[in-house]
Amino acid sequence: MSKRNRNQIVQKAKRTPDQIVQKKDKVSEVVAKKLQEELKEKVPETKPEAVAEQPAGDEPGPMAEEISKALKDSFMEAYKKQTEGELEDELDDNVMILCENLVKIYKTKDTEVLALQGLELRVEKGEFIAIIGSSGSGKSTFLNLLGGLDRPSAGKLYVDGKNLFKMTESQMVAYKQKTVGFVWQNNARNLLPYLTAVQNVELPMLFCEPKERHERAIELLTLVGMVHKKDSRLNQLSGGEQQRSAIAIALANRPKLLLADEPTGSVDQKTSDAVLDVFRKLNTELGITIVIVTHDINLAKKVNRVVMMRDGKTSIERIMKEEYAKENLHGFIEEDTHEEYAILDHAGRVQIPREMLDEIGVDSKKIRMTVDGDKIVITKA
Repeated sequence: MSKRNRNQIVQKAKRTPDQIVQKKDKVSEVVAKKLQEELKEKVPETKPEAVAEQPAGDEPGPMAEEISKALKDSFMEAYKKQTEGELEDELDDNVMILCENLVKIYKTKDTEVLALQGLELRVEKGEFIAIIGSSGSGKSTFLNLLGGLDRPSAGKLYVDGKNLFKMTESQMVAYKQKTVGFVWQNNARNLLPYLTAVQNVELPMLFCEPKERHERAIELLTLVGMVHKKDSRLNQLSGGEQQRSAIAIALANRPKLLLADEPTGSVDQKTSDAVLDVFRKLNTELGITIVIVTHDINLAKKVNRVVMMRDGKTSIERIMKEEYAKENLHGFIEEDTHEEYAILDHAGRVQIPREMLDEIGVDSKKIRMTVDGDKIVITKA
């Protein structure tokens, strides 16, 4: 044995187990890295739009191409649902808002507040409705849920085919950007005071090209009758002008649903009528679905459909009579402009207004119900 070979054997014998394992790990890493590179060359990373574009064989026929296209369409549809939070269930295309047994609970350290207690509501695309109710009835909570500002606790809530229960945070951000627009009661919350009206409208469109967003802002201000005030700031605008500017801001990203929280709460009757005219114009000309929360009874009488909430539930609906719906409603404030209906939920429950129960002298939690022909008669127990 040569001296060189003998020295190599001695050096190997002197190695510790840790050194031997370390060397093996390095060899394993090199081998693993090489295998990964080979696999990457054989199976390149694919994006959704690239799926099913490879031929099914060396010489694909018409059948293979048709199957490939079907697979691609199916994959893209699933990918779209996953990223945009669309419904997995079948839903009528005409439905903008669908609530079933909707519940919202606010929890504090010591108590729980049940803001919504099984709300049931269906709003068709292109409808213009008002939601009314006393303080604490849950109407503002409901508006916040529709706007993506809060999360529901239980039940079902679909908006424009999207399931708000299943949305991730990124999907919720996209929803608020593209699906809903919000008009607040507090004008200072709608507009930044150090920007002009046109700059405020441009603000939600910062990712667009400067020329494009300016043209869009001028278009919207013209639509709401505020283009002559485009260079005015918040303190240079009246209450009605501020609200009309706020509506233009809410429309900046072309939402399908417009939500308004007490939009006429701080203006006089004449200004209130002007603001209502803007909403009607948007609903008629653009087909935007509009939901207004209001305490203004006169405004509610001029909307085709009014939903009254009581104790976190929909209690009564009022539908405008056909003869009034076809007319200019500014002069119609009579009590009989709407037909009133009680709401029957999916479990067959109906709310009876307390004033009706008081009128027949019901002073307990029990009543009698009988069927008389096509009527259900309620009497005190």
